[in-house]
Amino acid sequence: MPDSKRDDLSAEQFSSLFLKDVALMDVRAPVEFCAGTFPTSTNLPLLDDQQRHLIGTEYAEHGQPAAIDFGLRLASPDIRAQRISSWKQFIADNPGGYLYCFRGGLRSKTTQQWLADAGIHYPLVEGGYKALRRYLLEQLTRLCKQGNIILLSGATGVGKTELIDGRLSAVDIEGRANHRGSAFGKTFESQPAQIDWENQIIIDWLRCEARSDAPVLIEAESHLIGRIHLPKVLQEAMASAPVLLLQASMADRAARLYQDYVEHSLRHYRGGNDDPCGALYDDALDSLQRIKKRLGGLKFQQMSELLSQATSLLRERNDSAGFYQFIEMLLTEYYDALYQHYQTQSEPRLVLRGNWAEITDWLESNQQSTQGHSNAVCSPASQQAQL
Repeated sequence: MPDSKRDDLSAEQFSSLFLKDVALMDVRAPVEFCAGTFPTSTNLPLLDDQQRHLIGTEYAEHGQPAAIDFGLRLASPDIRAQRISSWKQFIADNPGGYLYCFRGGLRSKTTQQWLADAGIHYPLVEGGYKALRRYLLEQLTRLCKQGNIILLSGATGVGKTELIDGRLSAVDIEGRANHRGSAFGKTFESQPAQIDWENQIIIDWLRCEARSDAPVLIEAESHLIGRIHLPKVLQEAMASAPVLLLQASMADRAARLYQDYVEHSLRHYRGGNDDPCGALYDDALDSLQRIKKRLGGLKFQQMSELLSQATSLLRERNDSAGFYQFIEMLLTEYYDALYQHYQTQSEPRLVLRGNWAEITDWLESNQQSTQGHSNAVCSPASQQAQL
């Protein structure tokens, strides 16, 4: 049973809420929830989308008292019973949680009152969604200005994501975006809403900070990961952060991308497609079309033919050699040329270039560093002098 003595949640307690994965009952309309929410939130609306629209129109035309009266008339006994039933189940499952609406106003208080009438006290978040969202954005600005980050850079296929996944003091911005950050980077999972992604990576970062004052590892990215865009304040922090350059052989890179681009796609298409190899071909050709302008007509034609041959070999002989050739050409003719531009820009901030073991050893040696990258890591010049 929920504690009848628990107070509403004030802004001073927001940090604990996010760090402890406290359950949240979002009573906003579904359209609001889909536009942006928090990782532990469940949408159990007071008003559905149509009701919200009708009451909003009433408010605009006749003011708040008329809108409240209209809302009460819309809340038939059956609707009220349905809402209370779903809220009671959530509260039974999450007695330590909180409820919120957009601003912590009328909808939150109405929900509390209906629950109170049913004999249940459940606290709300003061300021609602808007206050929680504002808090997280303020934390992102603080963390970025603080600058306690290190960028993990490297050409496509060197294994940056796997290295980040294995570390506690890291934020996987690609993983949270459900995208690999490239023309061939889709994962067959839908990308989150922009706000959901932002909220999640900020919370991840706050958890890193709570665990340790070690620098936080973030993968170097352009301003877009699929359709997710990096906030300007994060872009600026990344543009001035020290850089670790992860290296790997062409053979290792091609093998990794074969798993990511070919095997991953085939596993997906084998689940419900009569011709998984054909679906793989269509998918890869579509991605290739997106980079046709940068490749140029001749290279695009060569790679299209290589892709077709690779698909035939895989379908008819279960021979993957053609795809390895396609991937190596994709790396040398497209990805590496793109990466060279970034590497030139980041060279002044380079701390270390090395393989997986060398980068991992360097990170381990910096786990006890003090907060703030000016103190947390050696400057690029001094580090290079040690190598």
